Amino acid sequence: MTRIDSSPTKPLSASTVVHASHEPSEWWRDAVIYQVYPRSFADADGDGIGDLPGITSRLPHLAALGIDALWLSPFYRSPQKDAGYDVADYRAVDPLFGTLDDFDVLLEQAHERGIRIIVDLVPNHTSDQHVWFQEALRSPAGSPARARYMFRDGKGADGSTPPNNWQSIFGGPAWTRLPASEDDGPAGPQWYLHLFDTSQPDLDWSNDEVKAEFEDVLRFWLDKGVDGFRIDVAHGMVKADGLPDWSGKTSMVEGTEKPAEQVVDPGAPEDGLVDTSVNGPMFDQDGVHDIYRAWHQVLAEYDGDRCLVAEAWVEPMERLARYVRADEMHQAFNFAFLTTEWDASRLRDIVAESLEMSDSVGAPTTWVLSNHDVSRHASRLGYEDASQRPAGTAGIKPTDPQPDEALGIKRARAASLLMLGLPGSAYVYQGEELGLPDHIMIPDEARQDPSFFRTNGEEIGRDGCRVPIPWEAAAPGYGFGPTGKTWLPQPPSYGTYAADQQRDVEGSTFEMYRRALEVRGEAELGSGSLAWVDEYQGSSDVVALLNRDVVVLTNLGTEAVTLPVGADVLVASGEHAVATEDSGATVPRDTTVWFRV
Repeated sequence: MTRIDSSPTKPLSASTVVHASHEPSEWWRDAVIYQVYPRSFADADGDGIGDLPGITSRLPHLAALGIDALWLSPFYRSPQKDAGYDVADYRAVDPLFGTLDDFDVLLEQAHERGIRIIVDLVPNHTSDQHVWFQEALRSPAGSPARARYMFRDGKGADGSTPPNNWQSIFGGPAWTRLPASEDDGPAGPQWYLHLFDTSQPDLDWSNDEVKAEFEDVLRFWLDKGVDGFRIDVAHGMVKADGLPDWSGKTSMVEGTEKPAEQVVDPGAPEDGLVDTSVNGPMFDQDGVHDIYRAWHQVLAEYDGDRCLVAEAWVEPMERLARYVRADEMHQAFNFAFLTTEWDASRLRDIVAESLEMSDSVGAPTTWVLSNHDVSRHASRLGYEDASQRPAGTAGIKPTDPQPDEALGIKRARAASLLMLGLPGSAYVYQGEELGLPDHIMIPDEARQDPSFFRTNGEEIGRDGCRVPIPWEAAAPGYGFGPTGKTWLPQPPSYGTYAADQQRDVEGSTFEMYRRALEVRGEAELGSGSLAWVDEYQGSSDVVALLNRDVVVLTNLGTEAVTLPVGADVLVASGEHAVATEDSGATVPRDTTVWFRV
C-alpha cells in the first residue's frame, strides 16, 4: 500500500510550482460552464426535441448544481442537416426550439439566477439554405454573390475534376459540383468547398462583406445581453492561399494526421511561440487571428467582460496558445486534456504543459472532458486498457469491444473531480453531472449524424453522446418531455441515472458535482495555484497537486493510497476508508479526493 508521510506534525511538501494563483478577476477566467445541447436537454412542447422553454424550465436544476454559465449549442433557424450547425439565419430562432421571445425569457431568468449565457457561433460555413448561398446559386461565376463562398473552377479541360484533393471531415470529397447551366464558363459548372456536409458550404473569409456580416451578428446577440460566444471550428475559417492538395487526413478530433512531408517555417513569431502547424492547409492559418482581433474589439465595446471561446483542434499546444493572446480569444478548449489516456504521468505532463502555455499569454486554461462531438468520458474511460478508446467522431459501434459501464463511471467521476480541482475554467457537458454513458446500441435506422451516412456506416457518428438526458426514472422518455417522445432513443440503463434518483442522495454523481463546485468556489480553486506534491513526483500511479490549501489526489494505480493522519476529506469521487485516530483515510483505485491537512 502506498502512503504519504503521515506524521501529523509534518505538512505535505509541494515545492514544484507550475502555476501561481491570482486574484479573481474576469468571470470567465475561473468559471464552470455547462454545455446545453438544446435538442437533447428538455422538451417543453412534446415533439420529442428539446427547446428553449424546456431549458428555462430546468434552470433550477442548474442553479442547484452551482454552475456559473451556460453554453447553448445552435438554436438558430436551420434545415437541421447537421443538428443546427448548418445555419440558415443567424438572427432567428428555429421554430423547433421556440422564438426570440423564448430566448429573451431564458436569458432573463438565467441572469436572475446569476447564470451567464454563451451562444454558439458557426462562422466557417452556412447552410445551403442561407439566403446568401441561394443567391450564389442563381448568380454566375465571378459574381459578388459567389465571392462570399469558396467557389472554384474544376481541373481538367472540362473542369470535371475537383479543385483539389481535400476530403470532408464527415467523409467523402470536400467539393460538390453545381448542376450545369447556361451561365457556365468554359470550364463548365463550378465547384464549392464544404469541409463538412454538402449542405454546409464554406464561407470565404477574405471577403469584406463576410467579415462585416459576422461583426453585425455579434452585435445583434450582444445587444440582447449574451455574455459570450463559443466559436465553432475556430481554426478553420481561413484556408491556405491557392488551396493546395494535401496528403493528410482531415479530422476535427484528436488532432490531425501529419502529411508525409511537412513544411515548417523555421522563423518563430515575435511573441516567441513556436510556429509549427500540423493541421493542414484548411486549418490553423495565421489569418484567423486577424478575425479574432477584430471581434475582440467588438466585444470590448460592451460592459460585463463578454468572452470568446475557441473550438480549435490545434496541435501543438504552442499553436493553441496563439488563439488566447491578450487581444484575441479569451478561452480555448483544452482538447489535449480531453484526449489524454488514463495514465498518471501523461495527465501530469499535459496539465503542466497546458498551464505553461496558457500562462505564457496570460490566459486561463480551459479544461473539458466531454462534449457533443466525442464519446462521453464515462464510456471512453470504461476500458481496462487505457489506450483502447474510440477515435475521434467514430464513436463506439455495437460490434466493437464494449466499455465496462461500472469502470467507466468510476473513472469518469475521478477524472471530473481532478478536472474541477485544477486552476482555470472548466466545462461540463449536459448529463455529465449524472454520470451518463453513451448509448451505444442505437439502431442504424434511428441514427441521424451525417458522418454515419457519408461514411456508409464506417464511422458510427456522434449520436451516442447526444441522446436526450433523463430527468425522471418512472416517466415516459424519462421525463424528457410531456409526451415521452425523444428524437433519439434512450437506453434502458438511463433510468438509474435520472436526475430525480440523484438529487439529495449521498454519494450520487450529481451530489459529488454539486459539492465539488461548492468547495471550488469557497476555496477559489479556479483562480488558484498548482504545485505537485513532492511525495508523488514521478509516481506512475498517482496524480497529486496542491491548489491553494487543497490537495487534489487521484489514484490511478491498483493499490490503495493512504492519506496523512488528520487529513480532512472535503469531497471524494468514490468510497474511501475513513481515517481513524492513528491511521489516515485510504483512497482506492480510480478515485479522486480533495482534502486539507
